[in-house]
Amino acid sequence: MRPNRRVTRRAKAALVGAGATLPAGCGTGGGLRSAGRVPTAIGPARLRPQLPPASAAPYDYDEGATARIPGGTVPHDDVHGVDPVAVVQAGLKAAISRSGGSDELPAGTVRKIAACRTAPVECPVLQPYYRDLTGDGRDDMVLGVRRSDGRLSVRVCMAETGGPTRILAVSDSVISVEPAGRDVIMRVPSAIAGYEYRTAWSWDDHQRAMLPTQDEILRKTPQAAPSGRPSAEPSPEPSMVPPAVASAGRR
Repeated sequence: MRPNRRVTRRAKAALVGAGATLPAGCGTGGGLRSAGRVPTAIGPARLRPQLPPASAAPYDYDEGATARIPGGTVPHDDVHGVDPVAVVQAGLKAAISRSGGSDELPAGTVRKIAACRTAPVECPVLQPYYRDLTGDGRDDMVLGVRRSDGRLSVRVCMAETGGPTRILAVSDSVISVEPAGRDVIMRVPSAIAGYEYRTAWSWDDHQRAMLPTQDEILRKTPQAAPSGRPSAEPSPEPSMVPPAVASAGRR
């Protein structure tokens, strides 16, 4: 959970070929000739090099935090057979892998989760969808929990040694949640009119968690007509529609 939305700026060096050449035409002996003068490549410059580098993140972004769901089992390592409500309920008691890496839910949302069996209409756990996000050949479970403060908690669980492990838990005021290849793309409103934030969460095998590999601000795209793609946009019914087909690949 982030107190202030950030924009990641990636410095890009101008990659220009030094002396590009083109094949000569017939009758010239098959030699090479110059394509003309090209601009000199200019690399990034470090401003204020005398300033000490930061040693700690300014705030917690929930990246890299995982949690083993207590008491849960995944028969045959197939998350399709796991009850998503039971996973969310058990996850409330899970120990986070590192301090500060928690997607803590409001008390009102926790009460509704606990009462999902007796009051299913009020249950904030959305219908899950499934996608192999870790590349191990098995589907992972993508969960959505509608929070009482209007935000959405997006959680991903994988099967690991016979039980569920949560590899992503992040909350935001989302426009939509979409799979793209092995990424989970979250679109979030921006304070700048006509723009939105898009964050791509991707599996990192070294960290054994999903990390925000792309975080950018872009102009809003026109709202497309419903196409059966998964969406976390608020709706009267607590549901998250599973994807009908795989969406486009990674940007």
